[in-house]
Amino acid sequence: MSQDLLSHAAKRKTEVLKVAGHDFGKFRENEGLEKIGVWEVSESQSAKNLREAANYLKTRDIPVAFPTETVYGLGADATRAAAVKGIYSAKGRPSDNPLIIHVADLDMLRQIMQPATWGNEATNGSHDQIPEIYKPLIERFWPGPLTILLPNPTPSKLAPQVTAGLKTYGVRMPASPLARSLIKLVGAPLAAPSANASTKPSPTTAAHVLEDLDGRIDLILDGGPCPVGVESTVVDGLCDPPVVLRPGGVSLDELRKCPGWEHVEKAYKDHSEAGKAAPRAPGMKYKHYSPKARVVLYEATYSALHESIDQQDLELKNNSNIIGVIRTRLWQPGGGLPCGNFREQENLAAAVHLDDQVSLELEVRDAELYNPPNGAPAGKIWDISIGKDSRSIAHGLFSALRELDRRGAEIIFVEGTVDDEDIGAAVMNRLRKAASQIRS
Repeated sequence: MSQDLLSHAAKRKTEVLKVAGHDFGKFRENEGLEKIGVWEVSESQSAKNLREAANYLKTRDIPVAFPTETVYGLGADATRAAAVKGIYSAKGRPSDNPLIIHVADLDMLRQIMQPATWGNEATNGSHDQIPEIYKPLIERFWPGPLTILLPNPTPSKLAPQVTAGLKTYGVRMPASPLARSLIKLVGAPLAAPSANASTKPSPTTAAHVLEDLDGRIDLILDGGPCPVGVESTVVDGLCDPPVVLRPGGVSLDELRKCPGWEHVEKAYKDHSEAGKAAPRAPGMKYKHYSPKARVVLYEATYSALHESIDQQDLELKNNSNIIGVIRTRLWQPGGGLPCGNFREQENLAAAVHLDDQVSLELEVRDAELYNPPNGAPAGKIWDISIGKDSRSIAHGLFSALRELDRRGAEIIFVEGTVDDEDIGAAVMNRLRKAASQIRS
């Protein structure tokens, strides 16, 4: 642990700084790939509020949490080893789990692709080191929720802790103008995994970050809820055929519409790969996305046949059980478990506010739970519907898991969604890694 972290650990107080507005900057006008070549930070009050955080990131070794379009990230200067170590310390993250770096524009990407001995001279399109296989993806999906794997030059400008010993690194350009302006003001790429305690559900609001990292970091930038709700898709185009290492905000179907990616294959598993070699990308090796409660996942194929929770999975211990239910397409409120009438949603509206922020407007209801054999009171059910389409489900998943944890659920039953090749694949990948038990 760095001296900076040691000296502040005992007295650290986490500050949440609201960053309002939309005028953070713009790309310099150009054509083709160069439309995202250079990001220029505005002189607006919105951008000025980021300068404090940027100065902090340039001078300190404690990471800063900030919003992106996917989830909140925990950022540190990717070129400084002490700063990157601060991410691992704050999250409790295993040191062999590589980090994704985030760039503000293609100019910054090209600089980091050069060996450290070359300095920071910008390259132009005529001597472009960006592999041709990635250019169709960059043109279509950047800035956005897509991470590409690139070869790490020798000597590298990146801190060795970023790559965790691999010869490649993952990089993306976030769609959030706030995130791009913060990175540009720092003047270096930010290594930024999700801003949660390691293995916990990813944070999609500043309140989620505070729940996990209060006292572990000094600053959280609150830019409101994240619109996508799951992390970026990670792809490797350095192999033939190219592969998806982690499903996310860009689907397999969308990738296959790009030249050179028609035959892209899935190279990830829907369970943690602990005990194997170092992971090629984040999210592959360790248990992720798990709340404190035990999670029982019902696959969409199982739900289509049964349309309710199997009462044998209930495992009631006393008369004060707290059960959570997350619904998507088919289940009725409570998942078919024996219960009383659900309280109207508006009666709980105030309860779903976290730090003056509605937790993604989740439909949260509660009812008295009954014991199936005799109908005696057995506790309480909390019920959350996160929508029927894949985008809505992705948007609300992590918030729903966290909300039920916050309400004391001991077991959470989740109705899975269709595991197709759109963002539903990312949703089910996260759920399978969170689940203690899977019904299929």
